Amino acid sequence: MNRIKLACLVLIASVLIAQAQELPLLKISQDNHYLVTENQEPFFWLGGTAWELLHRLNEEETLIYLKDRAGKGFTVIQTVILAELDGLTTPNRNGDLPLINQDPTQINESYFRHVDHVIRQAQDLGLYIGLLPTWGDKFNKKWGVGPEIFTPDNAEIYGEILARRYIDQNNIIWILGGDRNPENNRHREIIRAMARGIRKADTKHLISYHPMGGGTTAAEFFNEEWLAIDMFQSGHDRNVNIYDLVQKGRGLTPTRPVVNGEPLYENIPDRFWTTDQGLWLNDADVRRSAYWTMLSGAAGYTYGCNDIWQMYSAGQEPVIQARTDWSEAMSLPGSTHMQYMKELLVSFTWQQMVNDQSVILNDNPFGLEYMVCSVDREGGFLLAYTPGGRSMKLDLSKLNARKVKASWYNPRSGKSVIIGEYEVTETPEFMPWSTGPGSDFVLVIIDVDSD
Repeated sequence: MNRIKLACLVLIASVLIAQAQELPLLKISQDNHYLVTENQEPFFWLGGTAWELLHRLNEEETLIYLKDRAGKGFTVIQTVILAELDGLTTPNRNGDLPLINQDPTQINESYFRHVDHVIRQAQDLGLYIGLLPTWGDKFNKKWGVGPEIFTPDNAEIYGEILARRYIDQNNIIWILGGDRNPENNRHREIIRAMARGIRKADTKHLISYHPMGGGTTAAEFFNEEWLAIDMFQSGHDRNVNIYDLVQKGRGLTPTRPVVNGEPLYENIPDRFWTTDQGLWLNDADVRRSAYWTMLSGAAGYTYGCNDIWQMYSAGQEPVIQARTDWSEAMSLPGSTHMQYMKELLVSFTWQQMVNDQSVILNDNPFGLEYMVCSVDREGGFLLAYTPGGRSMKLDLSKLNARKVKASWYNPRSGKSVIIGEYEVTETPEFMPWSTGPGSDFVLVIIDVDSD
C-alpha cells in the first residue's frame, strides 16, 4: 500500500473517530413517550446488561464486548461503578478498588481512570452508557453482599462527585437503584440525595431508576422531578405479563418514556429463585419479551444474558448457574435477533406506533402465545407479532389505505417473505408456515403505494 493511500485511510479513520466522539445528548420527545437526540432524531434504546463490565474486564476485553454490541446495533450499555459481585472489596482487573476506606466521598482515582476510559471507548463506538453509581445492596443489602455504606449525606456528595466528573460526556444516562426497591424512608432519602447531588452539577443528562423484578421506577418515585425515564424490570419469569407492565407505565401521569431495563435473560433458568424452576430461557424467550415490550408502546428494550451480565469466565464462581464464558455467550443467537428487531422497527416511523389490540379479531388469551399489534398513528403501516405461529385474523380497516400488501418478517433471520395484497375491507386470516414454541413471526402490512 503506498503512502498516499495509507495517509487517506488514516485521515478517514481520524474523521470517523472524531464523529463518533460527538454523540448528541439525549432528551425526552415532545409527547413524553420516547427518547430523542438534542437534534430531535428518534433514539432507539437497545440496551445490553453488562453489570460487571467495569469490575471484571480489562481494557482489551472491554473493547471486544463493546465492539460486538456496537456492531449489532446496540445503543446503550448498562453497567455499574460499585459492582454487585463484592465490588467494594474485590478489586478490578487492574487491582484497584473504587473507594478509599469504603467511603463514597473518597473515590479512588486509579479505579475511576478505568471507568473514564470505558466511557470514552463506548463513545467512540457510538454507544451510550446507562451508568449506575452503585448496585442496590450498598444502600439496601437484602440478599446481596453489601455492605450498606450509603447515608443521605454521603450519597449526595457521591452523586455530585460523579456528576462533575462526567458532565462533559454526552453519552451518559444516569440510572439509580440497582435491582433494589426502597423499603423505608431512609432508603428513599438516600436515593433522593444521590439524585440531588447529581443535579447540583448536572442538569443535562437523563436520570432513571432500576427497580427489582416486576417493579417500575414510577411506583417509588412517581412525582420526583429528577426522574426522566420510567424503567421497569419484567424479570426472569417467562409467564410475566409484560404487555400490562408497559401499558400501565404508558398510562401514568406525568407521562414518561417506558423502558424494559431488565427482561428475560438468555441462558438462565426460568424463575431461578424458586424451588419449582422451569426450563432454561433461550432466544425465543428473548424475542417474545422484546416484541411484547416494543409493540406495546415502550421506548426501549434491554437484552440480557446470564453469562454476560456477570462477565463469567471459567474458574470464577458462577452466579445463577452461569455455564458459558462471556466471550462465547456473545455468540448466542438472542443478541443478533435483537439487531434484527431494531432494524425492522427503525425502518418505520416506530415512534408513531400505537398499540391497538382491537385489530386482532381472533381469540387472544394472555399466555406465551399472546399476540400484540401496533398501528401507525397516521394509518400508514401495521406490525403484529405472533409468538407461537398462531394464525392472525386482522381488521385492516385501521389502515389509511385502499389496498395493502402483507409479508411475514422472520425475527430469527431478519428476512421477509411476501404474502400478497388485500383490500382493507377484507378481514383475512394470516397463517405462518410453522407453529409451536420458537415459531414466532411479525406480520408487516403497508400501503401498496408505499416505497
